[in-house]
Amino acid sequence: MTAPYPAPWPISGSVAPDRFAQIQLEFSRDWAHILEQARQGTLGAPADRRFSAPEWVVNQSCLLNAHAYLLSSRALHQLVEAAQITESHKKRLRFSVMQWVEAIAPSNFLATNPEVQKLMLDSNGASLKQGLENLLQDMHKGRVSQTDESSFEVGRNVATTEGQVVFENRLAQVIQYKPLAGQVYKTPLLIVPPCINKFYILDLQPENSFVRYALERGFNVFLVSWRNPLASDADDIDTADWEDYLQEGVLQAIQVAQAISRQQRINALGFCVGGTLLASALALAHAKGERPVESLTLLTTLLDFHDTGVLDVFVNEAHVQARERELGAAGLMSARELGTTFSFLRPSELVWNYVVGNYLKGKSPPAFDLLFWNADGTNLPGPFFTWYFRNTYLENNLKEPGRVVMGGVPLDLTSLSMPAYVYGSRDDHIVPWHAAYASNAVLRGPTRFVLGASGHIAGVINPPAKKRRHYWVAGQKGVDATLPGDPEAWLANAVQQPGSWWPDWSAWLAAHSGELVRAPTKLGNARFKPVEAAPGGYVKVRAV
Repeated sequence: MTAPYPAPWPISGSVAPDRFAQIQLEFSRDWAHILEQARQGTLGAPADRRFSAPEWVVNQSCLLNAHAYLLSSRALHQLVEAAQITESHKKRLRFSVMQWVEAIAPSNFLATNPEVQKLMLDSNGASLKQGLENLLQDMHKGRVSQTDESSFEVGRNVATTEGQVVFENRLAQVIQYKPLAGQVYKTPLLIVPPCINKFYILDLQPENSFVRYALERGFNVFLVSWRNPLASDADDIDTADWEDYLQEGVLQAIQVAQAISRQQRINALGFCVGGTLLASALALAHAKGERPVESLTLLTTLLDFHDTGVLDVFVNEAHVQARERELGAAGLMSARELGTTFSFLRPSELVWNYVVGNYLKGKSPPAFDLLFWNADGTNLPGPFFTWYFRNTYLENNLKEPGRVVMGGVPLDLTSLSMPAYVYGSRDDHIVPWHAAYASNAVLRGPTRFVLGASGHIAGVINPPAKKRRHYWVAGQKGVDATLPGDPEAWLANAVQQPGSWWPDWSAWLAAHSGELVRAPTKLGNARFKPVEAAPGGYVKVRAV
């Protein structure tokens, strides 16, 4: 979606008088009811986890303040929705008000949080002292700690699936994993993870590793591990652009998997921006007359960027031009800035929750592998980031045949006619599921669309053994008979299934993987020899 340029801010707007009066009336009525309950001593804790501790009910003044905050917050959000402004401006206003409202919650301050006050008194100030120490440590790191990072180490207790790096260049390493079954499907699987954050979200620990699950089902798995560029690197990686990632990253990895497996066609899976890169690379290959992929899996991927959810508030011509001036020729988009941006998309859960716990209560966050991964961010080459920012989020060029030219040839995503498995997460705030569904209108082959519960990460990383969540499917025998243009029409006819979508995908992929053959006993080949053991060196580089 292209935002207007220039994008003035602040803007003038108004609310219809009758709607404004209605909001005022609701506020006054509910406030009077709260005051009456407070006078009678019957005011209870609000239905909000931030104010659920018993100390809030004991301290009536703080409890009244919490209710006033929630009532005022509701009124502010109602005013935003009632504002007579364009939808683009309303999204920005909605986001700004959310940030302000979440920041001023009474739970975020020592003076207005009775739970924190009692803890400080009970501990003779030790909780506050520890909180200040936690704050200083986080200031040194430049970010809020979300987990006990000392509990994890890449290659020791996360990213531990056995394998070998069989190729590397300036942008990526390619890992071939050791088979976990005596027989493997003839057609190998190449996984292309996002280059924002690291690949081991798909290989956290054995019990929740997507990579290990695929290996146990008899798939011969290869995976791209993107390099984390640093300012100190001396090989011009900070000048790499989108085409470099297609040519030196995705297409090179495909060639490695083809050569080692001795298969002309492979299966390929892309996750998030990894899926966007994968689809772009395949369109480039098709434009050159090559058909290297038998089937395509896209997990929470955008091909059509008409709906980018809450991220749309950052997208306008002025912002893109500023980034192009700053990073368009060289330089790095820092992991710290990317991480902060994504955290503030959900500030209550990913920012203020930890501010209260870490600093006001003086507690250390528990060990959680997913949040350890989330904190292990990656830098991005400036030219790559600015090309991506303009051509996808701002101008939505990729979905238009011929609008993007790479390697001297125009790209056409509609040339992708291989069988496809398209997955979206229903509560995804980064890739809204309607936008993931829109990929079905771009792809031209037989498609199976699956909708999982939960969000961008938790919906994807849902191992079957946990027996958690659910998913929706509408098709039979691995292909949707019809994919209506309206995603809600699809959902209305879909059937909810319990548990993980992984077995559904595994059965679908098996049907496109050929016969079972004896598993290889050695990794790599004469041309692509093992370089080092998985997870490799690139993934261990920490952004600074």
